[in-house]
Amino acid sequence: MPKRRNFFQQEKVKEPRINHQITAQNIRLVVEGKGADIISLTEALKMAEEMDMDLVEISPDQDPPVCKIINFGKWKFEQQKKKKEQSKHQHVIHVKEIKLRPKIGTHDFELKRDQAREFLEKGDKVKVSLRFRGREIAHPELGTVLMEKLTEELSEVSVIEAPPKFEGRQIIMVLASKPGHKPAPKKKPPESNGKKEVVSEEAVENSGSSGKNT
Repeated sequence: MPKRRNFFQQEKVKEPRINHQITAQNIRLVVEGKGADIISLTEALKMAEEMDMDLVEISPDQDPPVCKIINFGKWKFEQQKKKKEQSKHQHVIHVKEIKLRPKIGTHDFELKRDQAREFLEKGDKVKVSLRFRGREIAHPELGTVLMEKLTEELSEVSVIEAPPKFEGRQIIMVLASKPGHKPAPKKKPPESNGKKEVVSEEAVENSGSSGKNT
């Protein structure tokens, strides 16, 4: 139970103290365009009440603490709105996994490589796992060569976050998107021009009719 109380206390600290929650006897009141003045908490609360606003402690670690008179409800709403806007532009990094085999064919290897490249260009991480089955474990160098080949062919878009290492009967490696890398723009397919096609058909018809006339 005590742990729960501590948890909730930590959550409450995230919001600034307002009005009678402020404990300092004197505060440094910041007024836009007028600078800052050290006044008593009682006087500052009276000013906030007369303005029908709130006294908010914005820098509690200062001596005396720095406060502002603002509309706390409106300020809180704007802060939440800013966080939502920021979260829209933030990319959540996922860890994608691709699986290889020591004797994977060239075509399948290229498919896995291109899939990993697509994940990395989106900013995600890629976990590469290569599993040995049966007697394949007798040739671990095959797995090492594949990992090195994949790393080399993805070097333009990735960096090694966790180098290849054996875990039981498999080799694990983690690649991360290279900082500053920008994916190449996708090429748009050429748009068909319906009008040109109609004109060409008419041209063929006209040429055919002219041939008949002659």
